[in-house]
Amino acid sequence: MEQRIELAVSTVSFALRPHPRTQRLTLWLPLVKRIREPFLGRWALPGGPLQPAEDLDTSARRTLLRTTGLEPAHLEQLYSFGGIDRSPDRVVSIVYWALVRPDEDARAIDGENVEWFVADEVPELAFDHNVIVTYALDRLRAKITYSDIAHAFTGEEFTIAQLREVHEAVRQVRLDPANFRRQTLAHPRIVATGRHVTGTSHRPPALYRLETA
Repeated sequence: MEQRIELAVSTVSFALRPHPRTQRLTLWLPLVKRIREPFLGRWALPGGPLQPAEDLDTSARRTLLRTTGLEPAHLEQLYSFGGIDRSPDRVVSIVYWALVRPDEDARAIDGENVEWFVADEVPELAFDHNVIVTYALDRLRAKITYSDIAHAFTGEEFTIAQLREVHEAVRQVRLDPANFRRQTLAHPRIVATGRHVTGTSHRPPALYRLETA
């Protein structure tokens, strides 16, 4: 009898939160505890089988909202994983990644079987989800060096210091503030809004935005 191939959709959701030991911003992601076999009790990425009446984006958004309460603006397809031995059944997973802004992260919920983990310190996960998390981290850390993806973690307006914090948290490096500011302001699509951060006791930092291409 020919084996049936099932399709599933999973999402790696990255948010920036303080590390519990160092308090420096670092990448976190939510995981869901499996309540059935295979891998009963093991942590896994949010997701589930693709429903016949749903397209891929809708499936990713539905399962993410149901499990974590997240409705991220930045959600895109990352990669497909279909190793023959990745599951007791033949399952191909279409994996998305979500990059979560602070205002979106504030609406996240912690359900009975949902917990957030430092992305570089996740435990042994179900299926091949450790491979997926590592792949997503590598892709993000590479892409942030040559694209504007860092802005998915900020609001529409941001300070240069806030943008530098994103780069430092994702890339796990310390960046020279003066050099970073100079390189950022040389970007042709980063423009000053004419506004400043309010409520500060010192000279208020200027706010910038990224012009759409």
